[in-house]
Amino acid sequence: MSDQEIRKGLAGVVADYTAISKVNPETNSLLYQGYPVQELAENCTFEEVAYLLWHGELPDEAGREEFRNGCMTNRDIDEELIQVINFLPKDCHPMDVLRTAVSFLGTRDEYKFTPNSEHIRKIGTQLLAQLPTVVATDIRRRQGKDYIAPTKDKGFAENFLWMVFGDEEGSPATIKSDIEAFEKSLILYAEHSFNASTFTARTVTSTQADAWSAITAAIGALKGPLHGGANEFVMHNMVDVGSPENAEEWTLNKLKNKELVMGFGHRVYKKGDSRVPTMEAAFKKLAAEHPEKDAQKWVEIYDIMAKTMYENTSIKIRPNLDFPSGPAYYILGFDIEFFTPLFVMARITGWIAHIIEQYENNSLIRPLSAYNGPEERHL
Repeated sequence: MSDQEIRKGLAGVVADYTAISKVNPETNSLLYQGYPVQELAENCTFEEVAYLLWHGELPDEAGREEFRNGCMTNRDIDEELIQVINFLPKDCHPMDVLRTAVSFLGTRDEYKFTPNSEHIRKIGTQLLAQLPTVVATDIRRRQGKDYIAPTKDKGFAENFLWMVFGDEEGSPATIKSDIEAFEKSLILYAEHSFNASTFTARTVTSTQADAWSAITAAIGALKGPLHGGANEFVMHNMVDVGSPENAEEWTLNKLKNKELVMGFGHRVYKKGDSRVPTMEAAFKKLAAEHPEKDAQKWVEIYDIMAKTMYENTSIKIRPNLDFPSGPAYYILGFDIEFFTPLFVMARITGWIAHIIEQYENNSLIRPLSAYNGPEERHL
């Protein structure tokens, strides 16, 4: 057995530099290129934040229009990709569809891939534009509904809600506060330093594989319940709780049995996830504006579970971003299994930023391991 120090999960290991994001311990704020994410969520569009992550600065008016138009004109997916989506089983996880779609799109790249930042941004623009169309197509085909083509005149969040729900009266695509809540969630989910899926993308990139391969691998990493899939399990747990009267006992039983309660705790934040207050406010506003969905029930369950976790854990465990985003997505009308693909639609921005950064100062990521198997032996 080696006497080397083993950092399971690479906990505490600093793998590289990044200028893309950090958590400021003094203010407990997540910063994108220096800007607190809560300020970006209140004052910027998702497209502006994507531009910031890829270019290091917020766009001026000309840059904003050029970037927005580039995303809007690339939203359509061709009939062959629609056929691929329709061919896949309706009972497979939507993340499997998304992973397959990205791999398919990579085969259609007309340019031979080179580690060129502009080419990577071009791929990013295509994915930022087309992944919402892929997700919306998958949602509607599982519901037995017809395909709704993307628009060329709506912003990112509004266009996606339109493709999923249409413009019927009372649809999230027609309610300003619904669009705003969804857009805030996208901004908050866009980037978070060397998380598991981002590190996966950087690891693949470090081999000088193409960006399509890195994104496909990142989607696979995000699927897991200990990472992106946690927002799905948050809502499954809330549905299991069922009513506010059950919330405290349900949570205490989980703690007593030493079971994970998804949506709580974070390896990076020591004083609570700085993204939570913004998303919690958006979630509670959504609930107040949708009494027809019995949405206030989820707020009550949320508050009781959060209070119980904080008061009955030695380290005062607080919610992370997944805890308010799960019920917010549920109130908007998304099926639970699609919560993680919504995460992908946001995080594609962070992944592309990190792929660019990795290529611009690359070193192959290849950690060592400490062997603990049998000593040398012979037949």
